[in-house]
Amino acid sequence: MIWSISFDPLLPVWALGGLAALIVLVGLVTGFMSLRGWPLRTLAMVLVALALANPALERENREPLSSVVAVVTDLSQSQLLDDRSQTTETALSTLTERLGDLDGFEVRVLESRNGGQGNGTELFQSLVNGLSDVPPDRVGGAILLTDGQIHDIPDHASALGFEAPVHGLVTGHSDERDRRMILHKAPRFGLVGSEQVVSVRVVEQGAGTGLGDRVAIKIRRDGNLVSERQVGIGQTLDIPVEIEHGGDNIFEFEVEALAGELTELNNRVVVTIDGIRENLRVLLVSGSPHAGERTWRNLLKSDASVDLVHFTILRPPEKQDGTPINQLSLIAFPTRELFSVKIDEFDLIIFDRYVRRGVLPMLYFDNIARYVQDGGAVLLAGGPDYAEAGSLYRTPLAQILPARPTGAILEQPFHATLANVGERHPVTRGLPGARQEPPSWSRWFRLVETELDGGQTLMTGPSDKPLLVLNREGEGRVALLLSDHVWLWARGFEGGGPHVPLLRRLGHWLMQEPDLEEEALRVSMRGPELTVERQTLQDSIGDVEVLAPSGTATRLTMNEVEPGLWRGSTPTTETGLFTVSESDKTSLIHVGPQNPREYTEVLSTTEKLAALTSQTGGQAMRLTDVGGDISVPRVVPLRRAAQYAGNGWIGLKTTDASVLNGVDRYPLLAGLLGLALLLGLISLTWFREGR
Repeated sequence: MIWSISFDPLLPVWALGGLAALIVLVGLVTGFMSLRGWPLRTLAMVLVALALANPALERENREPLSSVVAVVTDLSQSQLLDDRSQTTETALSTLTERLGDLDGFEVRVLESRNGGQGNGTELFQSLVNGLSDVPPDRVGGAILLTDGQIHDIPDHASALGFEAPVHGLVTGHSDERDRRMILHKAPRFGLVGSEQVVSVRVVEQGAGTGLGDRVAIKIRRDGNLVSERQVGIGQTLDIPVEIEHGGDNIFEFEVEALAGELTELNNRVVVTIDGIRENLRVLLVSGSPHAGERTWRNLLKSDASVDLVHFTILRPPEKQDGTPINQLSLIAFPTRELFSVKIDEFDLIIFDRYVRRGVLPMLYFDNIARYVQDGGAVLLAGGPDYAEAGSLYRTPLAQILPARPTGAILEQPFHATLANVGERHPVTRGLPGARQEPPSWSRWFRLVETELDGGQTLMTGPSDKPLLVLNREGEGRVALLLSDHVWLWARGFEGGGPHVPLLRRLGHWLMQEPDLEEEALRVSMRGPELTVERQTLQDSIGDVEVLAPSGTATRLTMNEVEPGLWRGSTPTTETGLFTVSESDKTSLIHVGPQNPREYTEVLSTTEKLAALTSQTGGQAMRLTDVGGDISVPRVVPLRRAAQYAGNGWIGLKTTDASVLNGVDRYPLLAGLLGLALLLGLISLTWFREGR
């Protein structure tokens, strides 16, 4: 309750000022002239002026407000090490109980977690957000439960926005030690088959560590061990790594553990190098000019990632018409150079309606079969040629071809349809118009009848005869397209069909494009969520397990979003290497920066908080003593003090803030009291002058 005097003038302030000046002037003049009763007259005029100023006594009814205390708990990944999380829980429980016993304090428990962006522990950002609606004079202080590894400590206490003590209660032990690996240099891209250099360094911190020792480093690519190296502590090591395939090549560099170290999570670094394939080289051999030849050529020439070499056989060796060689505007077919010397430089060989005419000796077909076994790819786009005596099946290529011709050619209109496997295979899944019955693309009119020896049938013709067959041979791949009428789709006959996505996917599957693998486990980050995709030709999949960098394993729920494609996602706040596994498939992904701040320094410390806490009058102290016992300091409320901490105790500031509930006003010179005073003074003046 607060008393005060206020004025509510009945006249404008300038009028009251003029009146006051006039009263002073009259008082001075009458006093100078020594007129009888001049003091009483002056006093009467002053009383009239006060009455016009309308003075009043005011009584404020105020309710004191509580001080707001923020208890910020560090729930970052480094707090999961050793017994820090248990220490934090114990200290938080004790603190909230003790603060609850204090009158005039409101406790806010705030949590600070990693955002998964690699920014480290941002405890003070959580503190500012949690107190954003609290006036600065109501803040009683902040207590930070942390390991001391905070990455957003302000340089000066004025940046906090309040004047109250900040205390740091640090988990962990003073005798901790740790070994970690630092990534110095790593490329983001590299050509497939090239060598790139990654630079790493091993350092040690804490008790009993030093320089000079040599330790072993293991290098893994996509989870598989590729080599081991030796490096001295504190030395930088350049490690050459080979880019084996297109897409993400994930390299792990792991150093052996230090005896008694705090954690092994920072003993490895992960580098993701995007493998860039040089232009794919394709050899297209057309047995003779025909309507579909330009379809293949136009498709391959339109693909910016493909370098095409195209030969069409216009004059087979058996053709003898007497034309002199020097008058022919044709070039000789460089069979030896293409199929012997430089065959391994091609990623794909396409035979388009090729017939044996003595152009290629049988030895070269042996080379082609060996080329496929060693990782190459062959596509046969056959027509009647595949069923006749000059068929490529009657060459050494037969050992790699998945279907043998019966000699029959079916010539009748039909719609190419997807087989059961084709609905799930990434080459043919989702082709526009495939889900209608019949499919909404044009008919074909010829099919070579075959019997399967292996492989997978993706598309079928009349009577479910194989139309498109894929197979793996050794390290390479083979495809058979058993009709030469795909050009009808390209020409728009009866509305055409999806020849571009079909043939492009087919070509890139043969050249082992990772995105078109029929059995694959893929992991990616979409915003804050980890997304897992499982491509399979099976009807079901096994359990998908996600192993976080902290070692926490979770089972992921997967849903079939398309035939053969299962997808699931889970939010994540951790940074580091995630391992996803399903049955015999394993996939890796690195989330966040390659040198995550959360694991750069993991030893608990009071030094980082010491400067700021001392500026606010607080203190940074350890919760755990040498013996391992947890000692939570006492909490003492203080109104004003230069120091808010001492041996075994911490202080909090009590606020003077209050809320105004109402004001009672009592006028002094209004009503009967004012009239009585004025009449009494005038009567006294009259009495004095009448004597």
